[in-house]
Amino acid sequence: MSRVVTWLQYREVEMFRWVNKRQHILIDWLMNRITHMGGATLTLLFTLGMSILGPSPWNEVAMQSFLALTLSHVPVHIVKKKYPRLRPYLVLPHINICKKPLTDHSFPSGHTTAIFAVVIPFVLAWPLLGLMLLPLALLVAMSRMYLGLHYPSDCAAGAFIGTVSALLTGILI
Repeated sequence: MSRVVTWLQYREVEMFRWVNKRQHILIDWLMNRITHMGGATLTLLFTLGMSILGPSPWNEVAMQSFLALTLSHVPVHIVKKKYPRLRPYLVLPHINICKKPLTDHSFPSGHTTAIFAVVIPFVLAWPLLGLMLLPLALLVAMSRMYLGLHYPSDCAAGAFIGTVSALLTGILI
């Protein structure tokens, strides 16, 4: 079993390095901006703003996104405390990092959780939006690796938590 775990960890670091080493001035500019689409400020402003100001039925979908966003960060907070994984740039040598790197724990990715919790209700309400919103959510996840802040499994766990939270709020509402 330990050989399997070692192999998986090695593969994850390789995947992380593959994304993180692809540095280019235009990609740097894009990733440094797109990552904020999963941040607390933008996700909260968007969901609350659309809930209050958006036309029906989009205001209801935005409220579901807001509730999913809120719900999703309960397990994120618990897991970050229970499994305190160091960020890749703190562990691995020769990592490209953003200007103001975070220092809290990396597992799971809160930005990835947030963007998936926000976009999934919109995709469920109008599946064609998925053609635009799902690649956007994946770009936010990629940006977290590109900026040296998360491993692939951090982002996968975040996408899972955000998606499940959105599905649960859809069932409960």
